[in-house]
Amino acid sequence: MRGTAQGTAPVPLSVLDLLTVGAGNTATDALRTAGDIARTAERRGYHRYWVAEHHSMPGVASSSPAVILAHLAAQTESIRLGSGGVMLPNHAPLVIAEQFGTLEAMAPGRVDLGLGRAPGTDGATAAALRRTDRLNEGADDFPQQLAELIRFLDDDFPDGHPYARIHAVPGPVQATSPGGVQSAHRPPVWLLGSSGFSARLAAQLGLPFAFAHHFSAQNTIPALDLYREHFRPSAVLDEPYALIGVGALASDTEAEARRQVLAGALSMIRLRTGRPGLVPTPEEAESHPYSMVEEDFVESWLGNVVHGTPDAVRQGLDDLAKRTGANELMITANAHGGAARLRSYELIADAYGLPGGD
Repeated sequence: MRGTAQGTAPVPLSVLDLLTVGAGNTATDALRTAGDIARTAERRGYHRYWVAEHHSMPGVASSSPAVILAHLAAQTESIRLGSGGVMLPNHAPLVIAEQFGTLEAMAPGRVDLGLGRAPGTDGATAAALRRTDRLNEGADDFPQQLAELIRFLDDDFPDGHPYARIHAVPGPVQATSPGGVQSAHRPPVWLLGSSGFSARLAAQLGLPFAFAHHFSAQNTIPALDLYREHFRPSAVLDEPYALIGVGALASDTEAEARRQVLAGALSMIRLRTGRPGLVPTPEEAESHPYSMVEEDFVESWLGNVVHGTPDAVRQGLDDLAKRTGANELMITANAHGGAARLRSYELIADAYGLPGGD
Protein backbone atom coordinates (compact mmCIF):
# COMPACT_ATOMS: atom_id res chain seq x y z
CA MET A 1 0.00 0.00 0.00
CA ARG A 2 2.76 2.45 0.91
CA GLY A 3 4.79 3.75 -1.97
CA THR A 4 8.47 4.57 -2.15
CA ALA A 5 9.64 8.00 -3.25
CA GLN A 6 11.61 7.83 -6.49
CA GLY A 7 14.44 10.10 -7.60
CA THR A 8 14.45 13.35 -5.63
CA ALA A 9 10.67 13.44 -5.09
CA PRO A 10 9.78 14.20 -1.44
CA VAL A 11 7.08 11.50 -1.41
CA PRO A 12 5.76 8.89 -3.86
CA LEU A 13 4.09 10.43 -6.90
CA SER A 14 0.95 8.98 -8.47
CA VAL A 15 -1.59 9.82 -11.19
CA LEU A 16 -5.29 10.64 -11.02
CA ASP A 17 -6.72 10.55 -14.53
CA LEU A 18 -10.12 12.16 -15.15
CA LEU A 19 -10.13 10.91 -18.75
CA THR A 20 -11.05 14.34 -20.03
CA VAL A 21 -12.51 14.65 -23.52
CA GLY A 22 -11.45 17.81 -25.33
CA ALA A 23 -13.36 19.60 -28.07
CA GLY A 24 -12.67 17.87 -31.37
CA ASN A 25 -11.83 14.57 -29.64
CA THR A 26 -13.81 11.46 -28.74
CA ALA A 27 -14.11 9.16 -25.76
CA THR A 28 -12.04 6.69 -27.77
CA ASP A 29 -9.26 9.28 -27.86
CA ALA A 30 -9.54 9.76 -24.09
CA LEU A 31 -9.31 6.02 -23.44
CA ARG A 32 -6.33 5.72 -25.77
CA THR A 33 -4.64 8.56 -23.89
CA ALA A 34 -5.42 6.82 -20.59
CA GLY A 35 -3.47 3.81 -21.79
CA ASP A 36 -0.58 6.02 -22.88
CA ILE A 37 -0.49 7.79 -19.51
CA ALA A 38 -0.75 4.57 -17.50
CA ARG A 39 2.13 2.96 -19.40
CA THR A 40 4.20 6.14 -19.12
CA ALA A 41 3.48 6.41 -15.40
CA GLU A 42 4.57 2.81 -14.93
CA ARG A 43 7.78 3.32 -16.89
CA ARG A 44 8.63 6.53 -15.05
CA GLY A 45 8.16 5.23 -11.50
CA TYR A 46 4.80 6.73 -10.53
CA HIS A 47 3.35 4.55 -7.79
CA ARG A 48 -0.31 4.24 -8.76
CA TYR A 49 -2.84 5.29 -11.38
CA TRP A 50 -6.45 5.96 -10.35
CA VAL A 51 -9.60 6.92 -12.24
CA ALA A 52 -12.64 8.67 -10.79
CA GLU A 53 -16.34 8.00 -11.25
CA HIS A 54 -18.27 10.83 -12.93
CA HIS A 55 -21.63 10.80 -14.68
CA SER A 56 -23.50 12.91 -17.24
CA MET A 57 -20.45 15.07 -17.99
CA PRO A 58 -19.59 15.23 -21.71
CA GLY A 59 -16.01 16.25 -20.97
CA VAL A 60 -15.23 13.31 -18.68
CA ALA A 61 -15.18 9.71 -19.97
CA SER A 62 -14.83 7.91 -16.63
CA SER A 63 -18.37 6.81 -15.79
CA SER A 64 -17.26 3.16 -15.39
CA PRO A 65 -14.00 2.92 -13.41
CA ALA A 66 -13.99 -0.88 -13.22
CA VAL A 67 -14.26 -1.20 -17.00
CA ILE A 68 -11.47 1.32 -17.56
CA LEU A 69 -9.22 -0.36 -15.01
CA ALA A 70 -9.72 -3.72 -16.70
CA HIS A 71 -8.67 -2.07 -19.98
CA LEU A 72 -5.52 -0.71 -18.30
CA ALA A 73 -4.69 -3.89 -16.41
CA ALA A 74 -4.14 -5.55 -19.78
CA GLN A 75 -1.66 -2.82 -20.78
CA THR A 76 0.45 -2.61 -17.62
CA GLU A 77 2.45 -4.96 -15.43
CA SER A 78 3.48 -3.34 -12.15
CA ILE A 79 1.80 0.01 -11.45
CA ARG A 80 -1.03 -0.03 -8.91
CA LEU A 81 -4.44 0.60 -10.47
CA GLY A 82 -7.46 1.85 -8.62
CA SER A 83 -10.53 3.99 -8.23
CA GLY A 84 -10.29 7.52 -7.00
CA GLY A 85 -13.02 6.74 -6.49
CA VAL A 86 -16.08 4.58 -6.87
CA MET A 87 -19.07 6.42 -5.41
CA LEU A 88 -20.40 3.79 -3.02
CA PRO A 89 -23.98 5.13 -2.63
CA ASN A 90 -24.48 4.70 -6.40
CA HIS A 91 -23.93 0.93 -6.26
CA ALA A 92 -24.84 -2.20 -4.36
CA PRO A 93 -21.86 -3.22 -2.19
CA LEU A 94 -21.98 -6.77 -3.58
CA VAL A 95 -21.59 -5.48 -7.14
CA ILE A 96 -18.51 -3.45 -6.19
CA ALA A 97 -17.01 -6.43 -4.37
CA GLU A 98 -17.53 -8.59 -7.46
CA GLN A 99 -16.12 -5.99 -9.85
CA PHE A 100 -12.99 -5.35 -7.82
CA GLY A 101 -12.56 -9.03 -7.01
CA THR A 102 -12.49 -9.57 -10.75
CA LEU A 103 -9.95 -6.78 -11.20
CA GLU A 104 -7.81 -8.29 -8.45
CA ALA A 105 -7.87 -11.61 -10.31
CA MET A 106 -6.73 -9.77 -13.46
CA ALA A 107 -3.93 -7.84 -11.76
CA PRO A 108 -3.08 -9.63 -8.50
CA GLY A 109 -1.63 -7.47 -5.77
CA ARG A 110 -1.96 -4.12 -7.52
CA VAL A 111 -5.61 -3.05 -7.29
CA ASP A 112 -6.87 -0.30 -4.95
CA LEU A 113 -10.52 0.29 -4.11
CA GLY A 114 -11.02 3.97 -3.32
CA LEU A 115 -14.52 4.87 -2.17
CA GLY A 116 -16.43 8.14 -1.94
CA ARG A 117 -19.87 9.04 -0.65
CA ALA A 118 -20.68 11.88 -3.09
CA PRO A 119 -22.75 11.06 -6.19
CA GLY A 120 -20.12 12.20 -8.68
CA THR A 121 -22.82 14.10 -10.55
CA ASP A 122 -25.92 16.24 -10.08
CA GLY A 123 -28.93 15.18 -8.03
CA ALA A 124 -31.14 14.19 -10.95
CA THR A 125 -28.46 11.94 -12.44
CA ALA A 126 -27.79 10.42 -9.02
CA ALA A 127 -31.48 9.63 -8.71
CA ALA A 128 -31.41 7.93 -12.11
CA LEU A 129 -28.39 5.87 -11.06
CA ARG A 130 -29.84 4.81 -7.73
CA ARG A 131 -33.47 4.49 -8.83
CA THR A 132 -34.51 6.64 -5.87
CA ASP A 133 -34.77 10.34 -5.09
CA ARG A 134 -33.76 9.80 -1.46
CA LEU A 135 -30.20 10.91 -2.08
CA ASN A 136 -29.35 12.03 1.45
CA GLU A 137 -30.20 8.58 2.69
CA GLY A 138 -27.39 7.13 0.58
CA ALA A 139 -24.81 9.50 2.05
CA ASP A 140 -26.11 9.02 5.60
CA ASP A 141 -25.91 5.25 5.20
CA PHE A 142 -22.33 5.36 3.96
CA PRO A 143 -20.72 3.78 7.08
CA GLN A 144 -23.19 0.89 6.95
CA GLN A 145 -22.68 0.42 3.21
CA LEU A 146 -18.93 0.47 3.74
CA ALA A 147 -19.12 -2.16 6.48
CA GLU A 148 -21.23 -4.37 4.22
CA LEU A 149 -18.79 -4.01 1.32
CA ILE A 150 -15.80 -4.92 3.50
CA ARG A 151 -17.61 -8.01 4.77
CA PHE A 152 -18.28 -9.08 1.17
CA LEU A 153 -14.59 -8.52 0.33
CA ASP A 154 -13.50 -10.59 3.34
CA ASP A 155 -16.38 -13.09 3.10
CA ASP A 156 -16.96 -12.90 6.85
CA PHE A 157 -20.62 -12.16 7.52
CA PRO A 158 -21.51 -13.75 10.89
CA ASP A 159 -23.75 -16.79 11.16
CA GLY A 160 -27.38 -15.79 11.07
CA HIS A 161 -26.78 -12.67 8.96
CA PRO A 162 -29.10 -12.48 5.93
CA TYR A 163 -26.02 -12.37 3.67
CA ALA A 164 -24.04 -15.12 5.41
CA ARG A 165 -24.61 -17.52 2.50
CA ILE A 166 -23.95 -14.93 -0.21
CA HIS A 167 -20.40 -14.66 -1.55
CA ALA A 168 -18.61 -12.15 -3.74
CA VAL A 169 -16.90 -14.10 -6.52
CA PRO A 170 -14.05 -13.90 -7.31
CA GLY A 171 -13.25 -13.84 -3.63
CA PRO A 172 -12.21 -15.75 -0.50
CA VAL A 173 -15.06 -18.28 -0.71
CA GLN A 174 -13.26 -20.00 -3.57
CA ALA A 175 -10.53 -21.06 -1.17
CA THR A 176 -13.04 -22.97 0.96
CA SER A 177 -14.42 -24.96 -1.96
CA PRO A 178 -12.97 -28.43 -2.62
CA GLY A 179 -9.58 -27.97 -4.22
CA GLY A 180 -9.74 -24.22 -3.69
CA VAL A 181 -6.67 -22.06 -3.16
CA GLN A 182 -6.88 -18.73 -1.35
CA SER A 183 -5.77 -15.71 -3.31
CA ALA A 184 -2.91 -13.93 -1.59
CA HIS A 185 -4.53 -10.53 -2.05
CA ARG A 186 -7.72 -8.59 -1.79
CA PRO A 187 -8.11 -4.96 -2.89
CA PRO A 188 -7.24 -2.58 -0.04
CA VAL A 189 -10.00 -0.08 0.73
CA TRP A 190 -9.28 3.65 0.75
CA LEU A 191 -11.70 6.37 1.82
CA LEU A 192 -11.85 9.53 -0.27
CA GLY A 193 -13.14 12.90 0.80
CA SER A 194 -13.23 16.66 0.39
CA SER A 195 -14.33 17.47 3.95
CA GLY A 196 -13.97 16.08 7.45
CA PHE A 197 -16.56 13.27 7.33
CA SER A 198 -14.50 10.68 5.47
CA ALA A 199 -11.32 11.82 7.23
CA ARG A 200 -12.83 10.97 10.61
CA LEU A 201 -14.32 7.68 9.39
CA ALA A 202 -11.03 6.59 7.79
CA ALA A 203 -9.27 7.41 11.05
CA GLN A 204 -11.74 5.43 13.15
CA LEU A 205 -11.40 2.38 10.89
CA GLY A 206 -7.63 2.64 10.47
CA LEU A 207 -7.88 2.97 6.68
CA PRO A 208 -5.75 5.01 4.26
CA PHE A 209 -7.24 8.35 3.31
CA ALA A 210 -7.20 10.31 0.04
CA PHE A 211 -8.16 13.99 0.09
CA ALA A 212 -9.35 15.97 -2.95
CA HIS A 213 -7.04 18.95 -2.56
CA HIS A 214 -7.40 19.69 -6.28
CA PHE A 215 -10.94 21.04 -5.78
CA SER A 216 -11.21 21.59 -2.02
CA ALA A 217 -7.86 23.14 -1.11
CA GLN A 218 -9.21 25.19 1.78
CA ASN A 219 -10.21 22.01 3.61
CA THR A 220 -7.01 20.03 3.06
CA ILE A 221 -5.05 20.73 6.22
CA PRO A 222 -8.09 20.62 8.58
CA ALA A 223 -9.13 17.26 7.12
CA LEU A 224 -5.62 15.80 7.33
CA ASP A 225 -5.25 17.05 10.90
CA LEU A 226 -8.57 15.44 11.79
CA TYR A 227 -7.48 12.15 10.20
CA ARG A 228 -4.17 12.06 12.04
CA GLU A 229 -5.63 13.17 15.36
CA HIS A 230 -8.30 10.47 15.45
CA PHE A 231 -6.41 7.65 13.72
CA ARG A 232 -6.72 4.21 15.31
CA PRO A 233 -4.21 1.53 14.29
CA SER A 234 -5.77 -1.44 12.53
CA ALA A 235 -4.84 -4.67 10.81
CA VAL A 236 -4.49 -2.55 7.65
CA LEU A 237 -2.33 0.31 8.95
CA ASP A 238 -0.31 0.89 12.10
CA GLU A 239 -0.09 4.65 11.47
CA PRO A 240 -1.90 7.19 9.26
CA TYR A 241 -1.30 7.21 5.52
CA ALA A 242 -2.79 10.08 3.53
CA LEU A 243 -2.42 11.10 -0.09
CA ILE A 244 -3.78 14.25 -1.66
CA GLY A 245 -5.00 14.84 -5.19
CA VAL A 246 -3.13 17.77 -6.74
CA GLY A 247 -3.90 19.70 -9.91
CA ALA A 248 -0.55 20.14 -11.65
CA LEU A 249 0.62 20.69 -15.20
CA ALA A 250 4.15 21.27 -16.48
CA SER A 251 5.03 22.64 -19.91
CA ASP A 252 8.25 23.73 -21.55
CA THR A 253 7.33 27.38 -20.90
CA GLU A 254 5.28 29.16 -18.26
CA ALA A 255 3.10 30.75 -20.94
CA GLU A 256 2.20 27.40 -22.49
CA ALA A 257 1.38 25.93 -19.08
CA ARG A 258 -1.02 28.78 -18.37
CA ARG A 259 -2.68 28.33 -21.78
CA GLN A 260 -3.31 24.70 -21.01
CA VAL A 261 -4.66 25.12 -17.48
CA LEU A 262 -6.84 28.05 -18.57
CA ALA A 263 -8.79 25.60 -20.73
CA GLY A 264 -9.40 23.48 -17.64
CA ALA A 265 -10.54 26.54 -15.70
CA LEU A 266 -13.07 27.51 -18.37
CA SER A 267 -14.34 23.92 -18.38
CA MET A 268 -14.93 24.17 -14.61
CA ILE A 269 -16.76 27.49 -15.00
CA ARG A 270 -19.16 25.87 -17.43
CA LEU A 271 -19.61 22.82 -15.22
CA ARG A 272 -20.34 24.86 -12.11
CA THR A 273 -22.84 27.07 -13.91
CA GLY A 274 -24.83 24.11 -15.22
CA ARG A 275 -23.34 24.05 -18.72
CA PRO A 276 -21.05 21.01 -18.76
CA GLY A 277 -19.40 20.26 -22.07
CA LEU A 278 -16.20 19.11 -23.71
CA VAL A 279 -12.97 20.66 -22.47
CA PRO A 280 -12.39 23.76 -24.63
CA THR A 281 -9.23 24.28 -26.62
CA PRO A 282 -6.58 26.67 -25.28
CA GLU A 283 -7.44 29.03 -28.15
CA GLU A 284 -11.10 29.10 -27.14
CA ALA A 285 -10.18 29.66 -23.49
CA GLU A 286 -7.88 32.56 -24.41
CA SER A 287 -10.52 34.29 -26.53
CA HIS A 288 -13.44 33.73 -24.13
CA PRO A 289 -15.07 37.02 -22.94
CA TYR A 290 -14.73 36.47 -19.18
CA SER A 291 -17.01 38.39 -16.86
CA MET A 292 -15.57 39.86 -13.66
CA VAL A 293 -17.00 36.95 -11.68
CA GLU A 294 -15.46 34.48 -14.12
CA GLU A 295 -12.11 36.24 -13.97
CA ASP A 296 -12.15 35.97 -10.18
CA PHE A 297 -12.96 32.28 -10.45
CA VAL A 298 -10.14 31.70 -12.93
CA GLU A 299 -7.55 33.35 -10.70
CA SER A 300 -8.79 31.44 -7.65
CA TRP A 301 -8.86 28.15 -9.55
CA LEU A 302 -5.44 28.58 -11.10
CA GLY A 303 -4.04 29.56 -7.71
CA ASN A 304 -4.65 25.97 -6.62
CA VAL A 305 -3.18 24.39 -9.77
CA VAL A 306 0.58 23.95 -9.69
CA HIS A 307 1.63 24.95 -13.20
CA GLY A 308 4.56 26.36 -15.10
CA THR A 309 7.97 25.10 -16.14
CA PRO A 310 9.13 21.73 -14.77
CA ASP A 311 11.31 23.44 -12.15
CA ALA A 312 8.42 25.63 -11.02
CA VAL A 313 6.09 22.64 -10.75
CA ARG A 314 8.69 20.68 -8.82
CA GLN A 315 9.06 23.55 -6.36
CA GLY A 316 5.30 23.86 -6.02
CA LEU A 317 4.87 20.16 -5.33
CA ASP A 318 7.76 20.19 -2.84
CA ASP A 319 6.16 23.09 -0.99
CA LEU A 320 2.76 21.41 -0.95
CA ALA A 321 4.19 18.14 0.39
CA LYS A 322 6.00 20.03 3.14
CA ARG A 323 3.00 22.21 4.04
CA THR A 324 0.48 19.36 4.23
CA GLY A 325 2.70 16.50 5.38
CA ALA A 326 0.98 14.26 2.80
CA ASN A 327 2.47 10.79 2.44
CA GLU A 328 1.84 10.78 -1.31
CA LEU A 329 0.96 13.25 -4.06
CA MET A 330 -1.52 12.13 -6.73
CA ILE A 331 -1.23 14.43 -9.72
CA THR A 332 -4.12 15.21 -12.03
CA ALA A 333 -3.49 17.19 -15.22
CA ASN A 334 -6.66 18.85 -16.48
CA ALA A 335 -6.03 20.10 -20.00
CA HIS A 336 -7.66 19.93 -23.43
CA GLY A 337 -5.38 17.51 -25.23
CA GLY A 338 -3.88 14.19 -24.31
CA ALA A 339 -0.48 15.19 -25.63
CA ALA A 340 -0.20 18.08 -23.16
CA ARG A 341 -1.18 15.86 -20.23
CA LEU A 342 1.22 13.10 -21.25
CA ARG A 343 4.03 15.61 -21.75
CA SER A 344 3.38 17.05 -18.29
CA TYR A 345 3.84 13.70 -16.54
CA GLU A 346 7.08 13.16 -18.43
CA LEU A 347 8.40 16.62 -17.55
CA ILE A 348 7.54 16.22 -13.87
CA ALA A 349 9.27 12.85 -13.83
CA ASP A 350 12.33 14.40 -15.45
CA ALA A 351 12.36 17.26 -12.94
CA TYR A 352 12.59 14.74 -10.11
CA GLY A 353 15.01 12.40 -11.86
CA LEU A 354 12.53 9.54 -11.82
CA PRO A 355 13.64 6.33 -13.58
CA GLY A 356 12.86 5.51 -17.18
CA GLY A 357 13.84 8.80 -18.77
CA ASP A 358 15.92 9.26 -21.90
